Amino acid sequence: MLYKQTRRTLASKEIFKDQKVVTINHNGASYVLRITKENKLILTK
Repeated sequence: MLYKQTRRTLASKEIFKDQKVVTINHNGASYVLRITKENKLILTK
């Protein structure tokens, strides 16, 4: 039997609101997600 995983889709506006940088905590580690001047997303630890 094949297992099909469903995904939740979020608009970046929902995540960032009026900010350019957010912090995401995952398994005890913090990651920074930012919008660049070129309007690209960068995720760093």
